[in-house]
Amino acid sequence: MAVYTDISEDELIRFLAAYDVGALTSYKGIAEGVENSNFLLHTTKGSYILTLYEKRVNADDLPFFLGLMHHLAERGLSCPLPLPRADGKLLGTLSGRPAAVISFLEGMWLRKPEAQHCREVGRALAEMHEAGQDFPLKRANALSVGGWRPLWRNSEARADKVQAGLREEIAAELAYLEEHWPKALPEGVIHADLFPDNVFFLGDRLSGLIDFYFACNDFLAYDVAVCLNSWCFEKNGSYNITKGMALLSGYESVRKLTAEEVAALPLLARGSALRFFLTRLYDWLTTPPGALVVKKDPLEYLTKLRFHRAIVSSAEYGLRRQEASV
Repeated sequence: MAVYTDISEDELIRFLAAYDVGALTSYKGIAEGVENSNFLLHTTKGSYILTLYEKRVNADDLPFFLGLMHHLAERGLSCPLPLPRADGKLLGTLSGRPAAVISFLEGMWLRKPEAQHCREVGRALAEMHEAGQDFPLKRANALSVGGWRPLWRNSEARADKVQAGLREEIAAELAYLEEHWPKALPEGVIHADLFPDNVFFLGDRLSGLIDFYFACNDFLAYDVAVCLNSWCFEKNGSYNITKGMALLSGYESVRKLTAEEVAALPLLARGSALRFFLTRLYDWLTTPPGALVVKKDPLEYLTKLRFHRAIVSSAEYGLRRQEASV
């Protein structure tokens, strides 16, 4: 979440008149995240999230995102729901942007998740994968291996200003992953961005998943790799195998990884690290001054990428199965 587009109180009141949410009492921008402009609304009927979809989000993808949230909620997964307008539509227009009002999900994200939280996340991720199997809409992952080279081109010329030698290192990494990326693994709807700030907890109980605006169809195990990267590393860059073991066991308590997925997990984790490095690098170099957004350090994911290069077996992530040595 972030704020790129500001809004006035008067235009917000006019926009909310099309929703059954009561009268506006207060609102404020939410700075965390990088994709859309988000505001926390308080009205006489409750609390809501207002999302303005920025230019990097393709408006044609919005039916997929909003429909997916409804689909998952109908199958018991806790996630926010877009509210209908008086005309029945889920989208309106505010400040020249497509906009939606989303239900408020109770809970908070954890700054210091522990192993038990990682187990809950693994389980919830697998439940989402199972619930999404019959979702009828499709959306390709624009930020999978085929999208990395165009993204890299936007930052390549300035990469060495971030760290010396980076341009050569990333070029070689990209070429390797393009050549070795898996061709056939179980696929389905994935979240693709299930970082700690997209998972809410009430105490130690997971209360819901949010921010489905990277969701797409891709390898299910790639989603697991994203979570290993985002949940199981400490701030000093070290991998916490206890957290990894908990996340993977939580996932497999609902859905067992295939032998092929287990064998591919180190490569998928390596690719996931590159993907987030590249998007963070681009944002680091191009986010306009004055935008109410927290820029994230791309070098965090460079450290993770280098760690994954040395991984030989999925057992090193904490997967305790015979297939982990495949």
